[in-house]
Amino acid sequence: MNSIHFRRWSDQLRDSDHEVYWFDILDQGYAPSMSWMTQITGWKKGFLIKRGRTTIKKYFPKIYNYLSDKLDTKVETAFAKALQDIKPDVVHSFALYTSCLPILHIMNKEVNIKWIYSSWGSDLFYKENKPNYHKEVPAVLARVDYLFTDCLRDYHIAKNGGFSGRFLGVVPGGGGFESHIDKYYVKNSSFIVKGYEDALGRCINVLKALDVIARKHTGISIIIFGASKKVTEYLNRNTGRDYEVKVFGKVSNSEVIDLMLQSKFYIGNSISDGLPNTLLESIFCDCIPIQSNPGGATEEIIKDTINGFIISNPEDVNAIANSIEMALLSNPSSILTENKEIKKAYERNEIQAKVLAIYNSLAV
Repeated sequence: MNSIHFRRWSDQLRDSDHEVYWFDILDQGYAPSMSWMTQITGWKKGFLIKRGRTTIKKYFPKIYNYLSDKLDTKVETAFAKALQDIKPDVVHSFALYTSCLPILHIMNKEVNIKWIYSSWGSDLFYKENKPNYHKEVPAVLARVDYLFTDCLRDYHIAKNGGFSGRFLGVVPGGGGFESHIDKYYVKNSSFIVKGYEDALGRCINVLKALDVIARKHTGISIIIFGASKKVTEYLNRNTGRDYEVKVFGKVSNSEVIDLMLQSKFYIGNSISDGLPNTLLESIFCDCIPIQSNPGGATEEIIKDTINGFIISNPEDVNAIANSIEMALLSNPSSILTENKEIKKAYERNEIQAKVLAIYNSLAV
């Protein structure tokens, strides 16, 4: 799919000796940012023009679904044709439900083609609202030959779920990260908070905890990025706070980085995730991280009170406030020193060299 994580991952192969094809599984359209690879897109739409499809989908969803089912090209058909045309050495799918399940039937037929699966975020860990999880996930894991995960937790889940292939390692979903030490910045904001409040995100609990903290500590300020509608509604209902809150909705990755560079602490809170890219980005921006720990993924890199602070329960406002309190009373220079090794291990060039070496080993 055309996401920032996929673009960053695939860009590691730019200027390599590998011939790279992108099968646009969601048929989102040609991506100029990935012009260096061969793109297979525009394969789906079998009726009307884009404007007409959008109108029908919005106002006549039943008609849209009927026409789409009857006239659009099925993903299996388009992908099978792509395999026959390209004859790839290996297929690499990112995210199980989006990119593995739709082509599983075809990959089960093409048993001689090697298959890599990259697990992202809550892909394997979160089972709620997935009624067929115990059927669909093992079916994919039984077929894939190779596995990348963004945390060690998910390798164990995959292994217990039937994966018996070669584990390629723990690598961030978008590859490594770049240093920002060349940028001039002033840490004039106390906290930057990931603003997701949805099935998994729990930003509002963080805001409640910060209200508690603000009664004890003066002069704090907050930046919220990626703020969900529920977050803005919560802030509008609960006014009267005597500290500054800046709210940003959908922002680009570069804008997030600039906001992090202005902030002293980063807070991310959710009931399910892998190893969050924003957590690692905050470390590269010299923020002190405060992060929830679903399934133990965060503690794979954060040692509580040593190089960051772990939220023990994302649903417990007091637990969140306690982690924030400890962070405020900590020695920032000691924590930033501890995180130098994390930055070294996850640096972009370091990860790229590792990933390319793995791809090269599969091509032998």
